[in-house]
Amino acid sequence: MSAGTAAASAPALRLGTRRSALARTQSEHVAQALRERTGRAVELVEVTTEGDVSRAPLSSLGGTGVFATALREALLAGRVDLAVHSLKDLPTAPAPGLVVAAVPPREDPRDVLVASSGRRLADLPAGARVGTGSPRRAAQLRALRPDLQVVDVRGNVDTRLRMVSEGHLDAVVLARAGLLRLGRGDEVTEVLGTDQLLPAPGQGALAVECRADDEAVRAACALLDDPASRAATTAERALLAALEAGCAAPVGALAVTEDDGGLRLTGLVAALDGSATAVRTGAGQLDDAAGTGRRVAAELLASGSPALAPLVPGPASSPQDAQTPQAARLVTPPDPAHPDTPRTSSAAPQPASNTHDTAADAPPERVHP
Repeated sequence: MSAGTAAASAPALRLGTRRSALARTQSEHVAQALRERTGRAVELVEVTTEGDVSRAPLSSLGGTGVFATALREALLAGRVDLAVHSLKDLPTAPAPGLVVAAVPPREDPRDVLVASSGRRLADLPAGARVGTGSPRRAAQLRALRPDLQVVDVRGNVDTRLRMVSEGHLDAVVLARAGLLRLGRGDEVTEVLGTDQLLPAPGQGALAVECRADDEAVRAACALLDDPASRAATTAERALLAALEAGCAAPVGALAVTEDDGGLRLTGLVAALDGSATAVRTGAGQLDDAAGTGRRVAAELLASGSPALAPLVPGPASSPQDAQTPQAARLVTPPDPAHPDTPRTSSAAPQPASNTHDTAADAPPERVHP
């Protein structure tokens, strides 16, 4: 029997996926790649997660993990053979018995604006209502445009776009990767630069997870792995883990490969009210991606970032790990009366005041059509 015949006669691989249109599209992309690489049949198995059924803000659900737990339970119970996650939704802590067998080539990690009348961020009038379910996006939006009204929203991509088309919101901020995968990239009115909104760690990347002891499935999934995408997201997620922050925290990170084969990582911690943003950048080699992430996280912690957001140093990110003693760059929102005033200050971050704490803790307005 030939290898091709054996593969075709093998049982279909059961791929666990969330039920949303985006999740199914991403999972079908992985399924098709597996069919082409291995010759095996792959079938999608829908799994409902807490994040799919609850309409509460993500921060109140515990943040990272609300979309992954049910898929992981299905894997461990043997109901599915592999699962596809949006990597930014996957907890950084290893799951006993499971392994991320592949990180396929990453899609564009940037955020985008979809606004009524084709407007860009600078075109939105004061008081315009901009929707996002992400504390990271909300914090950076408030830093860029403190005159906007940031509205907390839930729902799938179609629901959020409809909030704009039906006039409930003036704009929404979404991940470009999801819109491109859904074939809706032409609805974007502005691609936001990473100097405006730094993406979430792992944004734009997928993770293919399976049981650690299933050698056959691990080998099949490994055919889809992209080393550059894995290295970049490893650095970003190591930073997130060292800060002990999840997707409900206002933390951004983006690693890019350089011409010399190295890796450059930028990390960000923001005050939820947009009052200040700490940014640090570090470089390292691809084979030390996790170390680069931990070093940049240590510098953020040493700079005073815990005064901006509720961060706790991880076991491998003590301030002594920081390579330089200089403080993180503080980016403060522009004065609306003097919009050309530089937004970068070299001053060291100050502890949050009671006023700041109140602003950071106050939940934004929510829209749940």
